[in-house]
Amino acid sequence: MSDEHKHQRVEISQILLHQCQQEGDETVDVGLGGAHRARNKLLQHLITGDETWLHQSTPETKRDSMTWKHPSSPVTKKFKVQQSATNVMATVFWDSRGMILLDILPKGESVNADRYCETLDRLRHGVRRKRPGLLRSGVDLQHNNATPHTAKRTKKWLERYRWDIITHLAHSPDLAPSDFHLFGPLKRHLGGKKIEDEDELIG
Repeated sequence: MSDEHKHQRVEISQILLHQCQQEGDETVDVGLGGAHRARNKLLQHLITGDETWLHQSTPETKRDSMTWKHPSSPVTKKFKVQQSATNVMATVFWDSRGMILLDILPKGESVNADRYCETLDRLRHGVRRKRPGLLRSGVDLQHNNATPHTAKRTKKWLERYRWDIITHLAHSPDLAPSDFHLFGPLKRHLGGKKIEDEDELIG
C-alpha cells in the first residue's frame, strides 16, 4: 500500500470508531434465561452486500478433504474435481439478524449500474418487508468499490433514498465481511458436492 492508502485506512477507521461511539450500545434480550448483551446501535442500520459465483460442482478445499490417518496407512488418492461450467452469479444482502435478499443474475446478463440499481430496488422492498421501520430510521450500506457500486446512476439512487455508505477500504488486506462470515462457510458447505440443476443450487 502507498502512504496515501495507509492514511486513508487510518482516517476511515477513525470515522467508523467515532460512529460506533456516537451511536452507543443498546441492551438486547438473547432469550437465555433472561440473559442480555450489549449491541452497538450502528449494527441495527448496517446492511452488507456482495456478489459471488455459485457452481453446481465445487471441489473440496484442502482443509475440508483432510483426514486423520496412521503413519502406516495407505496414501489416499484424491481426484481433481473441476468447477462446473454451469454457474450462477448471486448477489446477497444481509445484516446482523440474517439474510435480507438473495438476487440471482439471469444468464446472459452482466452486473452493470442499471442492473445493480434494479437489485437495490429489490433490496429496498426486502428491507420494508423484513426489517419494519428501518427505511424510516436510515440504512447504512456496506459494499465494495466495484464499478457498478460507484457509478453515477448508483450514487443518484443512494442519494434519492438517503442511504449512507460505510466506506470500503481500498487495497485492504482484510477479508470483506461477506467473504469471512458468509461466502467462505457457504463454499465449504458446497465443497465436494454435485448439484443436479440450477433450481436446487439456488434453493
